[in-house]
This record gives sequence, C-alpha cells and structure tokens, in this order.
Amino acid sequence: MCDSPTGEHKVLGERLNKSQGKNPQNKTGITVAIAKCSKCGLIYSNPQPVPFDIQDHYGVPPEEYWKEIYFEVEENYFRTEIETLKKLIDFKPGMKSLDIGAGIGKAMIALEKAGFDTYGFEPSKQFHERAISRMKIKPEKLKLGMVEDMDYPENEFDFISFGAVLEHLYDPSESIIKALKWVKPNGIIHIEVPSSDWLINKMINFFYKLKGTNFVGNISPMHEPFHLYEFGLKSMQEHARAHHYEIAHHEYYVCNTFLPKIADYFLKPYMKWTNTGMQLCVWLRKK
Repeated sequence: MCDSPTGEHKVLGERLNKSQGKNPQNKTGITVAIAKCSKCGLIYSNPQPVPFDIQDHYGVPPEEYWKEIYFEVEENYFRTEIETLKKLIDFKPGMKSLDIGAGIGKAMIALEKAGFDTYGFEPSKQFHERAISRMKIKPEKLKLGMVEDMDYPENEFDFISFGAVLEHLYDPSESIIKALKWVKPNGIIHIEVPSSDWLINKMINFFYKLKGTNFVGNISPMHEPFHLYEFGLKSMQEHARAHHYEIAHHEYYVCNTFLPKIADYFLKPYMKWTNTGMQLCVWLRKK
C-alpha cells in the first residue's frame, strides 16, 4: 500500500491455519508469519498462502455461511452507506454503480432501489448462482470472476464498492488502481476493511504474550474467513498520495467484541471513543 520494503517490517508473530483458542501452542497445524508495515500499519501474512483454485476458499454454498434469514433484504440494508454516498456526490437517478464481490447481490438490490443503475461481479460460483436464482439479480448485470480478470470501460461508473472484499485480495493496491480507472472523475469508491487497530486483537495478542507464546490473533489467511490483510487509515492515506485520489470520508465501525456481553458495556464505548473498532470504512474520491 505504501511501497515500503517488506524487509523493514516488524514480525508480530505466527498464525495457525485454524481457530487458535486460548492455547494455540498446544495445537498442531501449519503457521505463517504475520507482519506489520512500519510505515503505514498494514498487517499481512508472509508468505501469502494461495489456494490451488479460488473455489477452494469461496466455493462454499452461502447456506453454510448464514441462516435462511440472510436471504431477506431488510429495508435498511446498506442504507447508511447510501446516505453517506449521496452526501459525497451530486446524485442523479440512473447513475451507474459497481459492486465488487457482490455476494448474493443484497447491496446491488439496495442500490437499485436507491436509484442507481447497478452492476456487480462475484468470484464464488455458488454465491453468483444464488444471486441470480434466489435474489433475482439479472444475469447480464452480474458477472462471475475475480477483479484481476474483470474489464470495464474507463470512467464508466459513478460509484464502486469494495464491501468486505479488499482484505481477501492478493494485491489490494492494484485492485484499487484498477477500480480508479473504472470510476468517473469525482466518482466515489467505498472500501470497508478490517482495521489493524482493532482493540480486541490487541487484547488477544497481549494475552498470548502473557502466556509466553509467539502467536497472534490477527487475520486468518488459511481458514475462514480467509483474511489476508488488516488496514490502517495511514495505509489508505499513503496510497492516496501515490495514486492521485483523496479520502473524502472515513469512519470506524465497532461491531461485535466476541467476548462476554458484560464486557460490551465497557469496550464498545471505548472503541468508539478511541477509533479502535473492528472495521475501517473509507470513501475515496477520484481526482
């Protein structure tokens, strides 16, 4: 993200190819090193594990991920993002949007209802099929494939979304650069990614350190949900300076703590106050 040489980065620890629990040192499995960029705070695995086929990771039927209620599109789904978007652009009905990693198409449906002419693509064959068969997305509007293989005309879209996608891609920098070609001047790119400053991960890492292990809880490059990166705001700021776009808006989402509920009363307000929530949401504007 910032072109900093990886040889200068700090190794945080190692990560198992499974859930680690309280005592990862007692488990068997494969590990990779987890590193952090000393310049921009990007956290990543080194080396990057690559599946023989992308469907080995993402070819799981969506029914195995979520309950039946997931296939219902709530009235307020993606509403906050659309409201923020309409504050950042001079919205006119019929503007074109592209959802990268569209899943079963819920954001596409929400954008369509909000007045956008909406397109998308999805790498999972199972999710792509469900989007068309169950969610009634028009086949001509939803492609199957990876961002690396996609091609659209330059300056084609007013809005592009990477919602919970960039952390799965092997070259997030190049993926943003590609999307910048597709979006119009003054167009907006929405990115939501795991934050490298998430408080709960820091607590987990401190717990492991107290136990005398060199394991960390960051990312999950070899098991679900197959996260390869965690991003700091500075990662985006450095990338923006190098590639001629600006950060129009950013915010942090607290999300779940995955701890006993009593801890939420203290930790959630603290994360909101200190910008140490789980998700970082950044809105980019093409110059």
